[in-house]
Amino acid sequence: MKEKRVIISGGGTGGHFYPALVLGQKLQEREPGLELTYVGSSREAEKNIMARHKVKFVPMKIEGLKGRGFRSLKALAMLPGSFFKSLSILLRIKPDLVVGVGGFSSGPIVLLASLMKIPTVILEQNLRPGFTNRLLLPRVRKAVVAFEASLIHFKQKGIFLGNPVRGEFYRIPPKERGERLTLLVFGGSQGSHFLNQALVAALPLLKKAHDRLAIFHQTGPTDFEWVRQSYAQGGFGETVVAPYFYEMPNYFQKADLVISRAGATTCAELIAARKAAVLIPFAQATDNHQAQNAGELKRVGGAEVILEAEFTPQRLAEKILFFLEHRDRISEMEKSLDLLKKDGAADRIAGLCFELMETRG
Repeated sequence: MKEKRVIISGGGTGGHFYPALVLGQKLQEREPGLELTYVGSSREAEKNIMARHKVKFVPMKIEGLKGRGFRSLKALAMLPGSFFKSLSILLRIKPDLVVGVGGFSSGPIVLLASLMKIPTVILEQNLRPGFTNRLLLPRVRKAVVAFEASLIHFKQKGIFLGNPVRGEFYRIPPKERGERLTLLVFGGSQGSHFLNQALVAALPLLKKAHDRLAIFHQTGPTDFEWVRQSYAQGGFGETVVAPYFYEMPNYFQKADLVISRAGATTCAELIAARKAAVLIPFAQATDNHQAQNAGELKRVGGAEVILEAEFTPQRLAEKILFFLEHRDRISEMEKSLDLLKKDGAADRIAGLCFELMETRG
């Protein structure tokens, strides 16, 4: 019997390629002989993480079109090359299924696969569909959504199965409260300059409680050195600062409270791990999707949200000091996240993938 071949395409941020890796692992658990190829952007962070996971990865020179001003012209110029490379990949691999996990790099290959009558499915991690998935929707067989409230945007093609999250997040036990409040701060796989500045600006307001705070801060590569120095000079020399935390589930386990952006996969990991959070959505996110994601967690009482337009270091410091004295509120927020939790998403999506492969005539 011919071994099945699957292409999983998408990327640009950890919010796209981590669900891709989780789904790919689940597909190969079900059928060990399945041949899997990942197609994504040529960003260094993505290539490094794919290399770390030792998977077959094909990078492609492609950039996003929407909300980039004059840079959209450069992205447009790349499109013919990305379509040509996508076609060559499809002709060479001859996949039984192509999965788009969102992000600009999923567009050309999913579209071409649909035109070639190859079964296609897209995953939408955000509350509202992104630009690429909106364009692809008329062509694909199914659209898997992470939030039930998203179904309205996908009509009969939408199916609510959840967002694939690494299994380690589901296995994180409830945190026992200690004398110190442990904070985990990160701004996504690329880091967040806004969030890095925000924490550093809040340090003088937190200094009186520095001996009762423990902080783990992922900065991204650009800001690492000056953020590390700022903590040391501000009296927080024990803070663990790194450009990137590869073993993020371990840091989730240590944390009482997460301070982060509100990317779709970050929100899914918070829900899976039941971690209370202060979310500061990225204001320039396409279609304002981070604010919408954060709003869904806030709606059930699982997170507090500070919009960039309303942000001040004082407000952030006040939130941290409040949670330092009100640990019971953290426990309440953790329990509230059960209202959004949907276990076994990767299993269900893998099942759908095999169903679609069986329909190929």
